[in-house]
Amino acid sequence: MVELRKRREAPSDAPQPPQKKSTSSANESDLSKAATPPTDGAEAKQKPVVGDILSLDGFGGEVETHDGETTNLKKLLDESKSGVVLFTYPKASTPGCTTQACLFRDEFSPLTATGYSIFGLSSDSPKSNTTFKTKQKLPYTLLCDPSATLIAAIGMRKAPKGTVRGIFVVSKAGRVEALEPGGPAATLEVFRRLVKSSAVQSGGKVGNVIETKDTPDEGDKAETEFASEDDTAEVQADVAAEVADTAEKLDEV
Repeated sequence: MVELRKRREAPSDAPQPPQKKSTSSANESDLSKAATPPTDGAEAKQKPVVGDILSLDGFGGEVETHDGETTNLKKLLDESKSGVVLFTYPKASTPGCTTQACLFRDEFSPLTATGYSIFGLSSDSPKSNTTFKTKQKLPYTLLCDPSATLIAAIGMRKAPKGTVRGIFVVSKAGRVEALEPGGPAATLEVFRRLVKSSAVQSGGKVGNVIETKDTPDEGDKAETEFASEDDTAEVQADVAAEVADTAEKLDEV
């Protein structure tokens, strides 16, 4: 008799061939990381605006006066009666900058009667600014900021290594009263408006930069303070300064 044997059934859990390890998810993760720039938590500094109260400790770093003394904005404010005016200019002894510096020179007495201290600010060396001050008989201190730390802090730095002509006014308490670019006469006019505004306010404190509507008596009194400025000459100075500014920009290229 022949004995029949049952066939062995294939095990149900037969081993499957090894699968290739998928790298798509890993690659996507790497691409995601690459697309996201690393951050160190530091936020880009923004230039101040009118009305801001500055944190003065370390603001703008240190600069030198034309005679080599190290100082900073906080120190200048501490030494002032009411605040500080900084007019910025691209380059000492150039035509537009000379016009601007002389406009502030000619009205130095009435402007500083407000208690504000006036300074010129540029990236020039102490030697260049000393020559500029001496030749033009400037009655105020010129600040030298070759690294442009203070110039940049007040938003007056022009890439790659220039300075925007303008004016920055900050009160004794650190409040930004004015911050504007402009031509030589325009920068002076910003501060003149501040002075006129203070003349019609009680207490003599300088307020916001606004266009004021003077009462007849007070307005006439404010205008008399600046009677030495001839309007026609001011317009002519602006035109000459614009031509000079164009020449300066070409030199910087």
